[in-house]
Amino acid sequence: MFPRRICLRFVAAESRTLMDKCRPSRKQRYRLFGHRDYAIASIAIGMIALGPNNVGAITLSHSDALKIGKRVWQNECNGTISGLTAWNKGEDFASLGVGHFIWYPMGRRGPFEESFPKLVSFISNRGAKLPTMLLGVGRGQPCPWNSRIEFLRAEQTPEMNQLRRFLVDTIDLQAEFLVARLEAALPKMLAEAAPADRTNVQQQFELLSKTPQGCYALVDYVNFKGEGVLATERYHGQGWGLLQVLEAMHGNSDADAVDKFARAASAVLTRRVQNAPPERHESQWLTGWLRRVNSYSGG
Repeated sequence: MFPRRICLRFVAAESRTLMDKCRPSRKQRYRLFGHRDYAIASIAIGMIALGPNNVGAITLSHSDALKIGKRVWQNECNGTISGLTAWNKGEDFASLGVGHFIWYPMGRRGPFEESFPKLVSFISNRGAKLPTMLLGVGRGQPCPWNSRIEFLRAEQTPEMNQLRRFLVDTIDLQAEFLVARLEAALPKMLAEAAPADRTNVQQQFELLSKTPQGCYALVDYVNFKGEGVLATERYHGQGWGLLQVLEAMHGNSDADAVDKFARAASAVLTRRVQNAPPERHESQWLTGWLRRVNSYSGG
């Protein structure tokens, strides 16, 4: 057995937005984080794999939640507004928002999960107004730029400026989306894991979730390299997502869980580069990837 559902609950009364924006992302009263420093955001995780009443919870203070959101933005975009719209060299898709969510152009599909349309739908469902160029994304509208060259040429166009403004104004909702993605990750990972590995995967997840730094590691890595459940996200049959990192961990204490996670993530990413097709030249990214995962343990 494994959990079929995780219940995400944000306890909130009044909120400041993630980056203390001058305007809110949406008109409704619901907010991601609670009132000032004593508010909390809770992910109540229904853990039924180890027992029917086994329920764990991730509790983040307002300041801890802000730190996670800001650090993901720093990791993906160097904390800049211009970095919210990017198309990296050697890639076939745009990378947008604080999490550099993937958006493929028409007729293009790669091995990596497309996440930007899901983000747009998530934000729309929270009541935020979409810019005109994004109104059809929920119905399958592809990225309007067909190549990196087209994207770079359009950097100062009204459409790109409109998109960038939208991404600035919804940073708090993007952070909420990141946490919601983590919420959905555990049951998918346990469904994909071999039955003999499920208890350990869940245990490592729970150990990490007990500390703010562990929460940051989970949220950032699942956004960075995915859950590890897609068959397309494999080289030589070996994945590099959160599932593979948790499978490589074997600990019993939350005190050193983040250190073990960082070491396991480094090994998994190094293996990915070794297995990658030569034409992808993934070794050029490894130093940055390792620096990122080492930041989880303060390294």
